[in-house]
Amino acid sequence: MRPILILGGIILALVFGKLFLFPKSDDEADGRGKSGTATPKGGKAGGGAVPVEVYLAKMEKIDNILYAPGTVVPNEEVELKAEIAGRLIQLNLREGAPVKKGQLIAKINDNELKAQLAKLEYNATLTRNREERQKKLLKIEAISQEEYEIAMNNVSTSQADRDLIMAQLEKTEIRAPFSGTIGLKNISEGAYLSPGTSVVTLVQTNPVKVDFTIPERYAREIRLGSTVQLGLDGDAVRYPARVVALDPKVDENLRTQRVRAILPNPGRLFVPGMFVKVQVDLSDNSTAIMIPTDAIVPVLKGKKVFVVKNGKAREVMVTTGLRTDQKIQITEGLATGDSLIVTGIMALKPDVSVKVK
Repeated sequence: MRPILILGGIILALVFGKLFLFPKSDDEADGRGKSGTATPKGGKAGGGAVPVEVYLAKMEKIDNILYAPGTVVPNEEVELKAEIAGRLIQLNLREGAPVKKGQLIAKINDNELKAQLAKLEYNATLTRNREERQKKLLKIEAISQEEYEIAMNNVSTSQADRDLIMAQLEKTEIRAPFSGTIGLKNISEGAYLSPGTSVVTLVQTNPVKVDFTIPERYAREIRLGSTVQLGLDGDAVRYPARVVALDPKVDENLRTQRVRAILPNPGRLFVPGMFVKVQVDLSDNSTAIMIPTDAIVPVLKGKKVFVVKNGKAREVMVTTGLRTDQKIQITEGLATGDSLIVTGIMALKPDVSVKVK
């Protein structure tokens, strides 16, 4: 009887020790639910998905427009310089005034050349009279053929000397080679000019030309005779200009091609050296996939986006094209109907579970 009581006391002691001295751990208490099955770590099923917003990729009609900065240049421009040395005795110009082609701008002293011309004309008269007498004597065989040829040569030489003086006299006059506007003068009347001394600049501003550059990938889109639109700061009007020249080569450093357009400028609205905004309308592309620019993630090997597939974020490499202020064209990588993730992109990783809001 005594051993039985001792054994019963030991059993009771173990039961009380289990209940009060060794309680159930928190892991065991929280690891199972009412049904006794384990609950996934992190709470209820699906609680770890990242909430995202998506943009449905679709075809959009876009206007393929290229914008480029341009510079106004004069249609013609020349710096008028002296060809011979001499004192400037006449300066017929008013700074900023229009001039006509052939109008006299400046005159250099030509008194010495005129005196030489008068002397040559006297000699020319004498040589012509002598040649006429020699010709009559040759007919009656009073002189030889050689003597007559010498007289003829003197006449030709005299005429050549006269032409030389006339050419030098022409250089004493500086005339406008084309119609345009006179710039600021560089010298005053009475100054002594050396060959190459600049007198004034002549500029033709109607019409004017506009020079601009385009990326090499658009070089095939622009043709001679095509029209571009020009804009000025603070002016909402667009002015059409015609493409008249294309640089035959591409700048190998900048990968750009120079283009020149021309437009009328009767009111001198465009001043040479002025900045203008050039708008080039390229071919329309009605099958372009346009997506928000915020969805693009630059990477080392190009650009990528995240799309939703089977409830997970999938990484897709893309090739971009035309860019606007809010969207960018995708030429490769996406298809119509793809669900593009547009929020929380920087926190995403490939194959992470996502939940579309």
